[in-house]
Amino acid sequence: MLRVKICGITNLQDALMAVSAGADALGFVFYPNSPRYITPAKAAAITAQLPPFVERVGLFVNESKERIEKVCSQSGMSLAQLHFDVDEAFIDSLDIKALPVVRAKDPQDIHRFDDRYRLIDAYVPQYGGAGKRVALEWFEGVDTSKIVLAGGLDPSNIEEVKKYGFYGVDVSSGVEAVKGKKDQEKVREFIQKAKFEYIGQACS
Repeated sequence: MLRVKICGITNLQDALMAVSAGADALGFVFYPNSPRYITPAKAAAITAQLPPFVERVGLFVNESKERIEKVCSQSGMSLAQLHFDVDEAFIDSLDIKALPVVRAKDPQDIHRFDDRYRLIDAYVPQYGGAGKRVALEWFEGVDTSKIVLAGGLDPSNIEEVKKYGFYGVDVSSGVEAVKGKKDQEKVREFIQKAKFEYIGQACS
């Protein structure tokens, strides 16, 4: 089953709603320039009230190993998402499990970190939230079992990606009411379409 991460969580209400809707992971943005930025203290207050078995992912841009580990410890993160250029040595040096992000400009880019679980996003000059989509044809014939797909996903197009066999999908702006606040109906529709077939299809 396709796993779903709801990113850009800024408040407890959205976090609990996303988990109730079936989210496997929640993302917290520790990048101060983002409209979805959250402080480690506020993130910690949210993660302390989450049920077990929910992945808590901290998103970082251009941060040091020490800073990443400190924030993750303070805020109760279980995974660090590295939304900047890193190498294998940097990933291995971290004391917390990490998910590298590949900001893909061309088809060759999606093969970076082939042996690792990784997140593939479309390249844009700024970091995150631009809603640009990666060309799905790049994944034809590719082993996508360790890829989390992000960028430009929303309830209207999530079903298009299911046939490619991705490990998971990551959505933020595609399920928002406004930046930093989720739309309950969009979240529920996105997760439902990502994880399950329509009842009519299942019964046909």
